[in-house]
Amino acid sequence: MAEALKPLVWLEGEIKTPPFTREGRVEAGTLLLRLQRGESLGMPHSRPMPSIGKGCHELRVRDGSHNWRIFYRLEPDCILILEVMQKKTQKTPAPVIAACQRRLADYRAARGGGKASG
Repeated sequence: MAEALKPLVWLEGEIKTPPFTREGRVEAGTLLLRLQRGESLGMPHSRPMPSIGKGCHELRVRDGSHNWRIFYRLEPDCILILEVMQKKTQKTPAPVIAACQRRLADYRAARGGGKASG
């Protein structure tokens, strides 16, 4: 019997070559597959992002000389992809956090789930 995977719901961003290298794309895909299987990831692969909202995290993908971040939220029935970005600064830029919060709120409102904080 086939393994049940949580679907990925892409609200923003994509993972393709370029700009990712083939190796970076495979690494990102492997980490996302682990999440889809229900595996809990911690550092160095993932860390919580409470500044975006409850249950939000960032995947950390090292790709040659680049660092990528995939911001996501674990929902009961899926994994929401909120943003994919190349990390260029130590701190996540405020506009990126605000955009992720807005996408999450819009998604929850469209599903009748209300505020994005819970």
